[in-house]
Amino acid sequence: MKTRPLAAAVAAALGFTVLSASTCAQPVVRSVEFFGMPAPTTTAEKADIYTTAKAKYTYVNAKGQTVEQVHDLAYHQLMGTTDSLNGKVIGGLFDVTGKPLYEKGPSGAVDYQMASDAADGTSLLDVPGMKALNPAIARPLSLVVNFEYKELPPKLDGVKPESYWSKLPTVIGVAKLDQDKRTGALTPVDYGHVDFGKVGGGWIHCGSTPSSWGTHVSSEEYEPDAKVREGMLQDPPVNLKAGDSDDGTDIASFSRYYFGDEKAANPYRYGLVPEVTVGRDGKATVVKHYAPGRYAREMIEFASDDRTHVGGDDGKNTGLFMFVADKPKDLSAGTLYAAKVKQTSADHGGSYDLQWIRLGHATDDEIAALVDGGIKFSDIFDAATTDPSTASPPKIGYTKVTTYMGTEWLKLKPGMEKAAAFLESRRYAALEGATTEFSKVEYVAFNEMDRKFYLTISRVEAGMADKTGDIQVARNDGGIILEMSTAKDRRDTQGNRIDSEYVGTTLASIPELVGGWMGGKKDAEGNACEQDKPCGPDNLRYVEAIRTLFIGEDTSRRNNNYVWAFNVDTRKLSRILSVPMGAEATGLTIVPDQSGFAYITSNFQHPGENGIANYTGGDKADVLAAIDAKWNNRTKAAIGYIGVEGGALPAMKSDHGKRRGRIEEHRDQDRRGDRGR
Repeated sequence: MKTRPLAAAVAAALGFTVLSASTCAQPVVRSVEFFGMPAPTTTAEKADIYTTAKAKYTYVNAKGQTVEQVHDLAYHQLMGTTDSLNGKVIGGLFDVTGKPLYEKGPSGAVDYQMASDAADGTSLLDVPGMKALNPAIARPLSLVVNFEYKELPPKLDGVKPESYWSKLPTVIGVAKLDQDKRTGALTPVDYGHVDFGKVGGGWIHCGSTPSSWGTHVSSEEYEPDAKVREGMLQDPPVNLKAGDSDDGTDIASFSRYYFGDEKAANPYRYGLVPEVTVGRDGKATVVKHYAPGRYAREMIEFASDDRTHVGGDDGKNTGLFMFVADKPKDLSAGTLYAAKVKQTSADHGGSYDLQWIRLGHATDDEIAALVDGGIKFSDIFDAATTDPSTASPPKIGYTKVTTYMGTEWLKLKPGMEKAAAFLESRRYAALEGATTEFSKVEYVAFNEMDRKFYLTISRVEAGMADKTGDIQVARNDGGIILEMSTAKDRRDTQGNRIDSEYVGTTLASIPELVGGWMGGKKDAEGNACEQDKPCGPDNLRYVEAIRTLFIGEDTSRRNNNYVWAFNVDTRKLSRILSVPMGAEATGLTIVPDQSGFAYITSNFQHPGENGIANYTGGDKADVLAAIDAKWNNRTKAAIGYIGVEGGALPAMKSDHGKRRGRIEEHRDQDRRGDRGR
């Protein structure tokens, strides 16, 4: 029997007549409920990316009848790193001139382009004026994909068998897709990469955000330590790294591969916010924004004003930052703030009141001029890694801070406030009294109706769990998810009004999403986290139409990582995807309605990482062999989406009128001051 296209089948079941995709309004979805899948049990499942979950759509038809449709979910792989499309290697790496970087291929000759094995942040964009390869049956879309790093070392003489994280330039890929008008299925038709040659190259492109104005807002995670870099470039080199620094980046190696000179790369050109714009011809351009500050952001998320954004700061002993742009949809100028927290509870990972310290206002051009002018760390700060007051003779005026860069004593040089705020954002925040005790703040999501942000913390450790300072909670290697309530008419710590309606006021963990770490115990297969609770939450997206948070994991505390769906009203948690053992679930983006279809993009990176060393199951050798066979000896990372067997999911539309009314009602209550926070 011939299967009817998905859109037609759904519409027919609901009593609608399908005229065409452009003339027939799709039915309104009242709810989408996910039915989770079990954890992987077979060797094949442990080595694969797959789903056996279901999604139930509930509609109300024209007669007022409730109609339900249950869909079996399916994973569709669009591309894989090391594969080629039109002669271009997916995730392929390049030097500053645009020349591919090579390693030894299967024949042993140096003729094989290096490629990332770490697909990450993804944006599915509808680009005005773009044409489909086959416009009679398809619409054009663009898929922008971050490639974070290369875990496995390149096959070259003299290269050590070690992780190559941060040792190579990274890349952002741009694929042109055809979207089938009948099923929503996506087909890659071309691929290219974004040229970063004019902006100094790309550095650890991790998570991303598809902006409301149609761009791909990327990241450069784990900014290299400019103080350490300056010391290593002295003659002879001086090691200025703090003993407890969490920074493990290798900018010298990056510089050698990208520029051909390990001394060429300037650390202040990395750790920024790249923004990618795709043209109607499918080619992309990039700018790097300095105004939002420089720290180890995984990604940033915007409130619905398109001005206020919150950025997580990954690593140990990090901060929480807010940037309020001068203009909507423009990241080139604005005011940067850092959070000071007061803990109100230690339960479930803690609850906190928030204050915001104003770090400064700047434009991209102002900070870029400082970098172009050759500013160095020592121009901004005097610094020491031991207490200067105990020196002989004693030195005064220094402040002790502990951050991702370790324990240091800093003294700001005169007139360097702006440089410090935007080039050394975390250090300056700590110097100004902000809290730098967070650990691994990763993705951020935004809920417009409830006016709150959500933040993932992959592991509760270090400054959060050391029983000192602003944050004192129990260690949890399974992580937590925090929700941040917001309000308007708030003032910073100096009493100045913050020009935003979405200023964070409190943080509180979500009890149902506290990580399932077993306190150091492990099960029979070596899992240190429970199977049916989140562990290492990283990617995070929220879909208002169905009131659901989507969570992607990155942890070595469980052998397989998952993607979850959590309804914020029913509190139901459902596992909807599993990725290969040792891999991280990445690239999570939800497109609720793209020409009548919905997409849950999901990638993975570094399958079989560390040879699945933590796994103690009896089929370990078989699982590793299956990963090698399926994923090109652990060099292939998948890029794709969750849909149904024949293509995409139906659109996740909601009754926007009623929901918007509720939002406006909440805003009116805020203005009157009678809505509880």
